[in-house]
Amino acid sequence: MPSPPVLGIIGGSGLYQIDGLKDVTWRKVSSPFGEPSDELCFGSLDGQQVVFLPRHGRGHRIPPSELNFRANIDALKRSGVTDILSLSAVGSLREDLPPGTFVVVDQFIDRTFARQKSFFGTGCVAHVSMARPVCTRLGDAVVKAAEGTGISLRRGGTYLVMEGPQFSSLAESELYRSWKCDVIGMTNMPEAKLAREAEICYASVAMVTDYDCWHPGHDAVTVEQIIEVLHGNAGLARALVKRVAPLLTGHSGPCRHGCQTALDTAIITAPDARDPALLPLLDAVAGRVLRR
Repeated sequence: MPSPPVLGIIGGSGLYQIDGLKDVTWRKVSSPFGEPSDELCFGSLDGQQVVFLPRHGRGHRIPPSELNFRANIDALKRSGVTDILSLSAVGSLREDLPPGTFVVVDQFIDRTFARQKSFFGTGCVAHVSMARPVCTRLGDAVVKAAEGTGISLRRGGTYLVMEGPQFSSLAESELYRSWKCDVIGMTNMPEAKLAREAEICYASVAMVTDYDCWHPGHDAVTVEQIIEVLHGNAGLARALVKRVAPLLTGHSGPCRHGCQTALDTAIITAPDARDPALLPLLDAVAGRVLRR
């Protein structure tokens, strides 16, 4: 009998709690990759087991470049999470994606440069495919959950992930628009890459707070402007999560898109050449294939 799915929620800016959770407990989950952003919140939504992690920590303590993405994903994996719904605040690079719009992202361009981007390394090398970086099954559930809620939601879009913490220059913003990017933010990479390495299904909902700095009818981005929209987005995001959770309860077996078998052909280092000091760190994310 397959284990029931466990939904991990990574809450972005403005989303530090989940409404309607029952049997709530906050627990510290240790990771060999360091400290996660915060304790993890365990509970259930309409019978669906949920694990919530505030990405920046409660109170928004941690800036994007200092997030321990590896520890966050590893801790979720150790907590039994099979599916991740990632919510994050973004700027819009398109006129028709105004503040308040939610975008179910399907592609990323990673422009970060100061982050640990893989669980693997010297002594155990792996290359996972990121051609399709999100799980269509989870995206379908998000779209269905948004029906009838009044949420302005778009399916599909490219998320440009910048290093931050500063916002874009006008030249950068115009460059990313010329690349046909749709939204810009600071947090979904390497998060999505690490989720794929950990064989966890991953979907991203990007919540638009501003027009970045390219829009001639708007001033340069300010924190005050973003926070004002964040409050409205956060309430809608909590409502969306509450509706998504029960839609996932009936899923069983491996993901039909291959998310949960991503490592089957990814590890290239021969078994007798693998570093015995590295392998114990990978027990949660890669134990399924390393123990074969």
